[in-house]
This record gives sequence, structure tokens and C-alpha cells, in this order.
Amino acid sequence: MELDDKVCYCFHVSKRKILNYIRLHKPRRASQISQCGGAGTGCGWCVAYLERYFADSQAKSQNPELEMTPEIYAKLRAEYIEAGKRKRANGNEELPDEEDS
Repeated sequence: MELDDKVCYCFHVSKRKILNYIRLHKPRRASQISQCGGAGTGCGWCVAYLERYFADSQAKSQNPELEMTPEIYAKLRAEYIEAGKRKRANGNEELPDEEDS
């Protein structure tokens, strides 16, 4: 993914913003990256990627990289949302919608 590609689709946070936030603010925990425009607090899809960027920063990796194209990333997120795996406001995973019996 390129620096200007979105990582957090819910709040339109780019890879560049996330990496700069980590570099400038030096969060102590991956969850603190949520202070970067709300990244990771919407549907929850990008949390694993935020955690990876955080881990790479802790390992002093100079060029953390997601090994997929923005199109594949967007498609996987759409499938995640369609499967009903969004997080509830309280942080718990939401169960898939049930159809009426």
C-alpha cells in the first residue's frame, strides 16, 4: 500500500497519517493510535493493521508494509463488513444479523 492509501475507511485515515502519528507521538500501546483521527474505532477492520504498524515501529522497522494492493484491502474490508463482523460501540464484536424466523 502507498502512503496516501486509506487504512481506516470509517474515518478516512491514511497510512501516512498513521505512520506520522506513530513517529511523532510515540504511543506506548497500539490502542493509542486511535487518537489519530479515530483510526480503529469504527468497524474494527483496520485494528490488526494498526497493531502491525505499531509492532513494526517498536522493532524499529524503517519501512512497514502491508503486502496487498489497496484494491484487495478494500475488497477484504467490504467482505468483513458484509459478514457482519463490525464492532459495537462498547468494543464487543457484533453478531451477524439474524433473519426473522
